[in-house]
Amino acid sequence: MTTSDSTLLTPDKDWWRGAVIYQIYPRSFQDTNGDGIGDLKGITERLAHVASLGVDAIWISPFFTSPMKDFGYDVSDYLDVDPIFGELADFDALIAEAHRLDIRVMIDLVLSHTSDKHPWFVESRSRRTNPKADWYVWADSKPDGTPPNNWLAIFGGSAWQWDATRLQYYMHNFLTSQPDLNLHNPEVQDALLSVARFWLERGVDGFRLDTINFYFHDKELRDNPSLPPERRNAQTAPAVNPYNYQEHLYDKNQPENLEFLKRFRALLEEFPAIAAVGEVGDSQRGLEIAGEYTSGGDKMHMCYAFEFLAPDPLTPAFVAETQHALEKAAPEGWVCWAFSNHDVMRHVSRWGFGVTDHEAHARLLASLLMSLRGSVCIYQGEELALPEAELAYEDLQDPYGIQFWPDFKGRDGCRTPMVWSAGEQSGGFSDGRPWLPVSAAHLERAVDVQEGDEASVLSHYRRFLAFRKEHVALVKGDIEFLSAEGAILSFVRSHGNEKVFCAFNMSPVPRLADLPSGTLEVLEGHGFASLMHEENIELPAWSGFFARFA
Repeated sequence: MTTSDSTLLTPDKDWWRGAVIYQIYPRSFQDTNGDGIGDLKGITERLAHVASLGVDAIWISPFFTSPMKDFGYDVSDYLDVDPIFGELADFDALIAEAHRLDIRVMIDLVLSHTSDKHPWFVESRSRRTNPKADWYVWADSKPDGTPPNNWLAIFGGSAWQWDATRLQYYMHNFLTSQPDLNLHNPEVQDALLSVARFWLERGVDGFRLDTINFYFHDKELRDNPSLPPERRNAQTAPAVNPYNYQEHLYDKNQPENLEFLKRFRALLEEFPAIAAVGEVGDSQRGLEIAGEYTSGGDKMHMCYAFEFLAPDPLTPAFVAETQHALEKAAPEGWVCWAFSNHDVMRHVSRWGFGVTDHEAHARLLASLLMSLRGSVCIYQGEELALPEAELAYEDLQDPYGIQFWPDFKGRDGCRTPMVWSAGEQSGGFSDGRPWLPVSAAHLERAVDVQEGDEASVLSHYRRFLAFRKEHVALVKGDIEFLSAEGAILSFVRSHGNEKVFCAFNMSPVPRLADLPSGTLEVLEGHGFASLMHEENIELPAWSGFFARFA
C-alpha cells in the first residue's frame, strides 16, 4: 500500500534528465536519539536545508536491516529499516516531508550481494539441496583445495570464501560477509524485483543501484586475464590494490545483465515518473558499459560514472576528453556526474593540493559540475566545501581503509558527520559521541557559519542552482566544446532556441578566454565577475563566465 502520495510532485517522466540529486549518507547526516549515528528522523529534520539548495531529489544510502560490516551495503532484510536508523513509519514520514518540499526520494538498492546474515544465505549455505541452494554463487574447489579461479575481491584477497558446511566456495566481490547473489537464477531475479516493487509502492521516486555491472558472473568461471601495467588506473580501486592487476572480463560485466535491466525497467514503467541511476564500476570499460546500460530507452535511465571520482587531475583537457569519450561510447545514453561521494576522497582535497583560495576553487568546481551535459550528484557537505577529514588509525571504522592502511586510508575521511552549528557539540550532529569524529577544520565551515554570507560556498551553491534552473540549455542541452587547452575550458550548451556559452578559468591566476563568433548577451546571477571585451573575456582566478547567444 502506498503510504505517500507522490502526485503532490509536479508530474514529469523526464524529471531525471539534468536533475541535481543530493546524496545523503544517513549515518552521518543528523542524529536525533543521541547514539552518535544519524537516522531517518534526522534526515526529515534537515530536509529544509536540502530544499533551500534547490535540488530536485535526494539519494539516501542504504538504511535497511544490516549487521553493518560494510555500513548498510550488507543487507540482511531488504524490506525493513535497521533499528539504528528508525522504523518504516519514519521512512514514510520522510517521504511525505520530502514530497511536501517538492523533493523526490531515491533510495540505494544493493542487489548484487547480501549480508551473510540474510535468511536467503543462511538457508543457501545450510546444505547443497534446499530451495535456495542455487541463490548464491557456489563452486567446488580445484582438486588441490584452492579456489575455483583467480577472481579477486575489491576489498582485498580472493573473491572466494570456503564454507565448511557445504564444502564449497562462495563468491564475494566485496567483504567475505557479502556473498554474491546468483542472478542467473530466475527466482533470484523475481525476489529482487519484488524488493523494488515494495519500495515503489511505499512511494519512492527512484533508485540508485549499487554496483550494477556486478550482477552476473561468467557461468564457466573462467580466469580473468592479467592487465598490463600501462592499462591500469585507480578509477574504481586504489593503486595499492591488486584488483587493478586483472582485466575483469568474467567476474562482472556479463551480457546477461542487459535482459535483467530490461525487466527492472519494465517494473519501473508501471509507476509514474520513476527513474533509476546505476553505478558502473569498471576501470577500463566504464563509459562503454554505461552506454550499453542506458541505450534503447528500455534499461537504465542514467548511469553513475566514475571518471570524475578518480584521483586524476581535473584539467580542461580531461573534462573534454571524458565528455567526448562518453558521446562516442553512449550516443543514446545519459550520465550522472559526481565529483564526490561516500566512497572517495572529497574533491576539494583530491584536486586542491597547493590551492590557496579554497573557497574560490570550490565555487569553480561546483559551477563546472553543474554546467556539464548530464545529471548531477552532490554529496552532503560538498555545498560547504568540506575538505577530506584527517583521522587517526584508531578512529577508523572502514574495513577497506584498515586493510590497506596507510597507503590507502579508506573511506572514513569523507563519511564524517555533517556540521550544522559551529558552536554546538559535534557540530550539531549529535548529543552523543559520533560514530566518527567531527573534524575541527569542518566546524569553521558549518552551515550556520555560512548561512547569510553571500560570499560563502553555501550561498554560491544556492545561487548557481537557481541560475541553472533558469536556463534549460544548462539542464538538458547538448554540449559543444570550443576550447580545452591550458587552463581555459569553454563550451556551448544548446537546447531548443537557447544557446549558452560557458567559459571557466581552471587556474589560480587571471586568464583571457576567447569569445565565440556571434552576438552574446552576458548573463547575470551566477555569482562570478568578469570583463567582456570585443574578442575575449578577462576571467579572474577560479572563475566562470556565462552568456546567451542573442
